[in-house]
Amino acid sequence: MNSANSISQGMTNGFDRGRLDTLPVELRDKVERRDRVLGPGYRLFYDVPVEVVRGSGTYLYDSAGTEYLDAYNNVPCVGHAHPRIVDAVHRQMQLVNTNTRYVQDLVVNYAEDLLSTFPDELGNVTFTSTGSEANDLALRVSRKVTGSEGIIVTANAYHGLTAAVAACSPSLGINSPLGPHVRTIPPPDPRMSPSNFPTYFATEVHRAIAELRRHGYGLSAFLADSIFSSDGIFADPQGILAPVIDAVHAAGGLYIADEVQPGFGRTGAQWWGFQRHGITPDIVTVGKPMGNGLPIAAAVFKPHLLTDFGRDIRYFNTFGGNSVSIAAAHEVLRVIRDEELIINAEKVGTILRDGITQITSGDPRFTDIRGAGLFIGVEMGSTEHPGSPDPDTATSLVNRLRDRRVLISASGRHGNVLKIRPPMAFRSADAERLLTQFELVVRSEP
Repeated sequence: MNSANSISQGMTNGFDRGRLDTLPVELRDKVERRDRVLGPGYRLFYDVPVEVVRGSGTYLYDSAGTEYLDAYNNVPCVGHAHPRIVDAVHRQMQLVNTNTRYVQDLVVNYAEDLLSTFPDELGNVTFTSTGSEANDLALRVSRKVTGSEGIIVTANAYHGLTAAVAACSPSLGINSPLGPHVRTIPPPDPRMSPSNFPTYFATEVHRAIAELRRHGYGLSAFLADSIFSSDGIFADPQGILAPVIDAVHAAGGLYIADEVQPGFGRTGAQWWGFQRHGITPDIVTVGKPMGNGLPIAAAVFKPHLLTDFGRDIRYFNTFGGNSVSIAAAHEVLRVIRDEELIINAEKVGTILRDGITQITSGDPRFTDIRGAGLFIGVEMGSTEHPGSPDPDTATSLVNRLRDRRVLISASGRHGNVLKIRPPMAFRSADAERLLTQFELVVRSEP
């Protein structure tokens, strides 16, 4: 399967089943057994899939004890199998695990602590089990509040897997069509209009609003991942989203910040990615790293948005805000503070970006290095066709790093952006190991 077709099916860096016979016998047998019971919807990473039986901190281990440096997984944000999270879950499981229809200090204490990390205007939180559910709820509330259906997203955005959010997730590929009420705009790439990019990006939003109106749709919401991860990771210039939120509000819509990937301090300096741009969204959705691997997510609202929705529409999620996931999530907040992981994300992210910049200096294959904190994108361009993306070289580098026991992935519409997004427990020594292996791969022939 060629790379372009693979990417169109949402398989960036995916294992090609046509390569099954090239795998070691034991691994091949495990993959075949997996395929028989899980079916074709499940995908694996890398040309040679990685078996995982154990994790610790920033490392993963296979059944033979082989150690891999994890520079990709953001779900265990404070590190794999963090002992404080394990202990919090164990203690709560010994007490009770139930839903939010009972009075429990546990859930209220966490809600208050979580909300303390947000601007004061965001004062209500509704818990779900997944980021998809959180985004689905955010869209339901926006439709109720605005009375409109139109949604604007970026060109390769990913916002989840429910029917509603899949309809506004273009990264799912050509076989997962967008809804007729959805319009896309390019991601915020400053190279598209270097002289006055903030104006250019806001103009794209205005264009999409006009296009929706022309087809009979008012604007319900602009929904954006605050670091545009699936689009190829775009963090700068800071402040780029301020003109956008003004345009959205002027059109009667709501701004939904999808913080499922950039949230909880990953971008460094502050808790949330949208704060880098000096805005306060109407709704914020969070998930993935929230429970360090346990399923918990949430939508955070300006309270007035829930007045009519809460009165008229019953929303209850049996496992959203369950006691055990809440215990894990609250301990995650404490660990982030106690281990100063937001400061660490800023410090180690700078080490990585500076190191990658130095290693790739003068190499025409590397056309851009961008990101914030521990969320880094390294763009690959074709040397034969300048200005064209090079997903094949990006995929090759990802797999050659995997062979050196360092795990990253790729992103972007063309799959040509190396995606480095490790647990926030990633320390300077981990960064040096990654950079050492990265340099060896870059300097060697494929």
